[in-house]
Amino acid sequence: MRRARPCLSAVAVGAMVLASGVACAESVDSPSCKQRLLSDLGWRFGSARDERVRIHPGVPCDRASLAEAQASGDLVVRIPDGQSGSARERLLDGLLHHSATRCAFGFALGAATRRATDRLVDNRGFRFSSVQIGWIGFGPTGSARDGWKPIALFGRGYRPRASNYRAIEAFYSGQVRGECGVGRQIAQYAAQAELYGREGFDREFSADEIVIGTFNRLHSTRSILLGSSAGRFVHDGRAVAAAASGRQAFMGLPGFIFHVFDRGSLDDLNNQAENFVVYDVSAEAAEALRSHDGFEYYNERNRAIWSLARSLKIGRSKRLFERLLYEREPALRASLPTDAQAIVARIDRLLADPFYSGFEIYVHKQAVKPVGFHIARLLDRNPRTPFRIELALHNVHTTLYERYLAYRLRECGS
Repeated sequence: MRRARPCLSAVAVGAMVLASGVACAESVDSPSCKQRLLSDLGWRFGSARDERVRIHPGVPCDRASLAEAQASGDLVVRIPDGQSGSARERLLDGLLHHSATRCAFGFALGAATRRATDRLVDNRGFRFSSVQIGWIGFGPTGSARDGWKPIALFGRGYRPRASNYRAIEAFYSGQVRGECGVGRQIAQYAAQAELYGREGFDREFSADEIVIGTFNRLHSTRSILLGSSAGRFVHDGRAVAAAASGRQAFMGLPGFIFHVFDRGSLDDLNNQAENFVVYDVSAEAAEALRSHDGFEYYNERNRAIWSLARSLKIGRSKRLFERLLYEREPALRASLPTDAQAIVARIDRLLADPFYSGFEIYVHKQAVKPVGFHIARLLDRNPRTPFRIELALHNVHTTLYERYLAYRLRECGS
């Protein structure tokens, strides 16, 4: 991990000042570094007309973008001109850990997540394979060519050989096979790579912190996702806290859609679950989630949709429910008997909730689609069980946020 460069000796500094007026680099903890970082995240600083500090955080988590948040008057702080250095230090420390700053970080992380997942989706060489020799397959040339080093047998664990960023790029442009769990891991790492940039991602994280493989394997490593470097996790499986915070609180979060009944109800084991990262959330979907306190309302709705779909007495064809409920094929709908059309209309009303169309997730190899697509698709794949959606354990708003702040302050201080 890179540390700030030490200041020069007092004699050397004195000589430099006498010669050219150059002083030592700013301290990592200097108010100017902290204020600069806060400004980069979106806060705007101004002078207060009286002796009181005035903070107007607004509601940035509810905005679509930082530009919209600032245009709406969010993220404004006014400081008296004569404020002491210690008072400013306390103020800036408080702002770095303010909930509005975490929302502002959501804008940056969301943009990084979308850049990363768009590149993963564009790579046709990143394939899904349920039947393969190893859990992750790098093809006949092996993992070394793509910048990865095996740490477990049968393709169950890899770490970068050298450059972290180069290893991520293999999934942007290389020939790699994996299932949706690998896709979720790579999307999470790639979002951090896009956030830090090539040099920052290689400097800030050790290679043994960027581990891909089975989820059980990650627990026994230093992975920043699930291993010993993950730090403090957020337990918000039903998305109660995220929904209360607003749409930007969801950006880049990992989750999964999984079967409710036991494995005996599964017809397609390769689609027993779908791992995802959140790509984007519309204002309407965010408001619906807030009004219903997160996911549990929709898990009950998912079960109602499944029950209605089971009652349809129509023949089964390839991608039937995907075509019927998501693509809404006119000819297919028109061909249904009257009683079946009435049931489909009831399902339509349930799926009309903005959560199903405005909560967009990345799932390998389904690209970026709204949740409603996945609910319809899984009715085809595993029709004998309903499915739930939950957020996974994550450290996006804890450890990863704190590490990003520390990295930016070190960069400023050095």
